[in-house]
Amino acid sequence: MTSFRCFLVLSLVSFLLLSTVLPSISTNDEQDDEDLRFLEETEGKSVDIASLPHLSDSDDDQFPDNDEEDEDSGSEQETGASLSDPYKATQIDDKDVVVLTQGNFSDFIKNNKFGMVEFYAPWCGHCQSLAPEYAAAATELKGEGVLLAKVDATQEDELAEEYDVEAFPTIYFLVDGKHTLYPAARNKDAIVTWIKKQIGPGIYNVTTLDDAERILTSESEVALGYLNSLVGPESDELAATSKLLDDIKFYQTMNPDVAKLFHIDPEVKRPALVLLKKDAEKICHFDGLFVKTAISEFVTSNKLPLVTIFSRESAPSIFESSIKMHLLLFATLNISEKYIPVLQEAAKLFKGKLISIYVQVDNEESGKPVANFFGVSGNGPTIRAYSGDDAKKFAMNGDVTFNNIKAFAEDFLAGRLKPFYKSDPIPETNNEDVKEVVGDNFDEIVLDESKDVLLEIYAPWCGHCRSLEPTYNKLAQHLRGINSLVIAKMDGTTNEHPKAKSAGFPTMLFFPAGKKSFDPMKVNTGRTVVDFYKFLKEHATIPFNLKKAVLVPKDKPTKTSDSKVREKSSSVSSKEEL
Repeated sequence: MTSFRCFLVLSLVSFLLLSTVLPSISTNDEQDDEDLRFLEETEGKSVDIASLPHLSDSDDDQFPDNDEEDEDSGSEQETGASLSDPYKATQIDDKDVVVLTQGNFSDFIKNNKFGMVEFYAPWCGHCQSLAPEYAAAATELKGEGVLLAKVDATQEDELAEEYDVEAFPTIYFLVDGKHTLYPAARNKDAIVTWIKKQIGPGIYNVTTLDDAERILTSESEVALGYLNSLVGPESDELAATSKLLDDIKFYQTMNPDVAKLFHIDPEVKRPALVLLKKDAEKICHFDGLFVKTAISEFVTSNKLPLVTIFSRESAPSIFESSIKMHLLLFATLNISEKYIPVLQEAAKLFKGKLISIYVQVDNEESGKPVANFFGVSGNGPTIRAYSGDDAKKFAMNGDVTFNNIKAFAEDFLAGRLKPFYKSDPIPETNNEDVKEVVGDNFDEIVLDESKDVLLEIYAPWCGHCRSLEPTYNKLAQHLRGINSLVIAKMDGTTNEHPKAKSAGFPTMLFFPAGKKSFDPMKVNTGRTVVDFYKFLKEHATIPFNLKKAVLVPKDKPTKTSDSKVREKSSSVSSKEEL
């Protein structure tokens, strides 16, 4: 009996506890649903961005093909799939390029000591540009003991995965089945020169004047060693240097007449070395210790022109150089003749330290994109500097004169310059719910320590950004009364800031109040109003409560009178909605 009474008491206590807890849990769940519901109400048509395909950070739009994007255009993959094979469509004579598949790839490796393989995609523009150069190189190398081949990576996905193909084109050079990435320029001459160095001695003897004249006529850049012997330590050092420098042909001679033709004093103490270029600075004499490292440094410092004309062909020699500090002149073609010589004179002072570059701003294919990247508009002349190690840009003020360029370059190399960041003009008014941020007002708005700031970095041509816009605007409308919160956006194509780094568009960053010295948080959440709201509630430094109210867009008339709006608002519970 006692046991039964104990059981009865325990049961009653348990029931009372559950009856107290369960309604609370139920009420909270119901309240959550109720609170979220008003944020999910639509004005017209609501877009659930999280439900859109390809919206992960890795799949965000990267760069536009055109200034404007057709609203109804397909994805890049869909567009690319409709293109025909460039190797066929452009009727390139590629009979000497071997077509490889899963079925014959192993035999190709087994039967050839040397080989080059290009993994391509038919829709890839870079692959289309490479195709005629690659085919011409294959023909020129025919009979040299090396074959050039290609693999359609969109069809041979197993091969592409095996060889870690992540971009197009991917080009490998194979020696006895072992592959390494091809590092040089993507044109016929560069491919042929690079391959011949890999499979041959890397250095060539010049014994007759006829040979010397042929070389000087046909080659744009050559290095000639005037040696005591064509075999031995001197020749070995020159050959070893040649293997390090893919884009320069190296020759050697013992013939005084050949040396004279190459502008070397026949009576000079050997070994001697000269670098000849078809440039404003035609002759460069080496005066250092005749060893591989010193020779390599000399050729690397002097092989580029005093001023390199930027183009698709010259870009690899710039960006693959060990010299990462660049000095750039931006000007239209019609005024370039006046300013390039000025830059050339200044460039002589910084050989081996800076690469000096001329960018033709009225060249739509190569010059205009570079000018946009550096925030350069107009005809020029304009001088910019660029550090490849940290991707920082610097702007020169004043006229383009020898003295100004010299002083600017010295300060640039000494690290005395303040980086330059692109910026649109600061908006005259900024009263919208979503604040417009530009480079020049970034510190004022985003880095305000008293505000929690959500920032969208967008691109005008980005389809995902356009899809996100109504959701983002609606979020800002709901939060317009929270003074500690700022909802902002910045055009990432025309504005920059060291705190606003984006690998794609849109990029969502959160800057908590009181923590602006730290890097911003990346907003990894769904892209609906509710998702953003929950993120802000969780991560905002300054707590806030959102009260349900009638959502009235700014500057739009409403049929509801002010008194009714106030009456409806006051009838809503003042408790926090979430």
